[in-house]
Amino acid sequence: MTWQQIYDPFGNMIISTMLAAIPVVVMLAALGFFHIKAHIAAGLGLVAAMAVAIFAYGMPTEMAGKAAMYGGFTGLLPIGWIVLNIIFLQQLAEKNGSFKILQDSLSGITEDRRLQLLLIAFCFGAFFEGAAGFGTPVAVTAGILIGLGFSPLAASGLSLIANTAPVAFGALGTPVITLAKVHGYDLMEVTAMIGRQLPFFSLLVPFWLIWAFAGRKAMMEVWPAILVTGVSFAIPQYLVSNFIGPELVDIIASIISMISLILFLRVWQPKKLWTSPSMRGHDISAAEAKLPEPTVRHSTADLVRAWTPWAILSVFVFIWGLPEFKTYLNGIFAPKFPIEGLHNLIMKVPPVVVKAHPEAAVFTLNLLSATGTGILLSAIVGALVMKYNPIQIVTNYFRTFWLVRYSLLTIVLMLALGTLTRFSGTDTTLGLAFANTGVFYPFFGTLMGWLGVAMTGSDTASNVLFGGMQKVAAEQLGLSANLMGAANSSGGVMGKMIDAQSIVVASTATRWFNHEGDILRYVFFHSIALASLVGLYVTLQAYVWPFTLMVVR
Repeated sequence: MTWQQIYDPFGNMIISTMLAAIPVVVMLAALGFFHIKAHIAAGLGLVAAMAVAIFAYGMPTEMAGKAAMYGGFTGLLPIGWIVLNIIFLQQLAEKNGSFKILQDSLSGITEDRRLQLLLIAFCFGAFFEGAAGFGTPVAVTAGILIGLGFSPLAASGLSLIANTAPVAFGALGTPVITLAKVHGYDLMEVTAMIGRQLPFFSLLVPFWLIWAFAGRKAMMEVWPAILVTGVSFAIPQYLVSNFIGPELVDIIASIISMISLILFLRVWQPKKLWTSPSMRGHDISAAEAKLPEPTVRHSTADLVRAWTPWAILSVFVFIWGLPEFKTYLNGIFAPKFPIEGLHNLIMKVPPVVVKAHPEAAVFTLNLLSATGTGILLSAIVGALVMKYNPIQIVTNYFRTFWLVRYSLLTIVLMLALGTLTRFSGTDTTLGLAFANTGVFYPFFGTLMGWLGVAMTGSDTASNVLFGGMQKVAAEQLGLSANLMGAANSSGGVMGKMIDAQSIVVASTATRWFNHEGDILRYVFFHSIALASLVGLYVTLQAYVWPFTLMVVR
């Protein structure tokens, strides 16, 4: 039998919205205020979501349980699979000593922490976001930053802040392609619209990042380098998105930005070096602090060996991100498992969609084409280059699994929670609360995208969840559907830094276990502030000349 979603079960949107928010509030409060371990906080949120879905929204108990189970599977593949394998590579590089050489080579470009942050967290992270997405950039950059001597909070929090502007075009344009395909947007038009929103924030985020790390005065000391980084990313981002398409936006922009910054630093360095391992206003213990060591010069051969595993990783991740290669691998092995008792048995209804349709629940075991598999293979090849033997490789892999076991459990529980809220309709209730804001809709519709990513951990998932609602609401209010579809994706990128799975990835990469609440408290202000700025910018595009000239109708 089918079950139809009900978005206002009590006939009062205020009461229904408050109930729908309970699972999110429980999880965030447990993490951020009560300092409960992440996997326990996620479990409490899941229990709350189960109770709200069954007793308030009338979802059949069996369906609720299967929705949570389905979400747990998607937590393991692809997210958990990526985390496990990227930490495995990092562990191999650390034990071999090549990670230290890599750190020294980065310090050789500049010993200034602010500039290292621009190069690694923003430029290098954007490349991995464009090639793979799904937690890969935070896992890689946070691990490198902690190795360079950044404090755990700085490495975690700042990697999350930096991983914002590229997210809408992450994983070879997957969020935008999915938005267009699922909800009937014109792909090039909505891509162009996002490309007229995000470049402003691609210029702003590097300044924001350094301000968050070192303060306004220290930020102004390196403003030329920040400007070079932002401009050399924003201009290609605009040009590629408006004249080529969504697939290569981040990859092209990140490579140009990285090269531009490195070349600029050959002719310019700040008068004062910033070498502090922690952030302004955040004290760290002696045990956490990893003070900078004098830069060591290594031979060219040593540098090549140290960078080779990461070059291999970049190549594998890029290849695994190519749609044609994914399709080829899925043709070899990608069995689909419809979740019996859930698949096509839950009806999503207007006003969220134009016409009622069933929600699919099919788990695809695409192990070959999963990004994590590409990372694992690159780690094995890298291990052989680093002269590990097969027994050592296997031993280190099991050690890595044991190291991240609680992080994997947390990711499974987080995705179970997010999937349950989607199938029960509680997240749609929250979205409708934003949609009922009339003339203020461009601002709150943008925050709807932010909410979607904060809840699901994915700009792609947020576009699937709210993309149709954005289109319907925009047309009813006489706004451009492309404007609000793009706003959902552009606003969503600022929710990436507070979604639970990203925070767990960051804490795992830095091995700052059980401090997820500290990371959440730090990044929350930055997330809501930047999302609000995106909302204001979209509002200007909706109503105020000359910003209205940018809008694709």
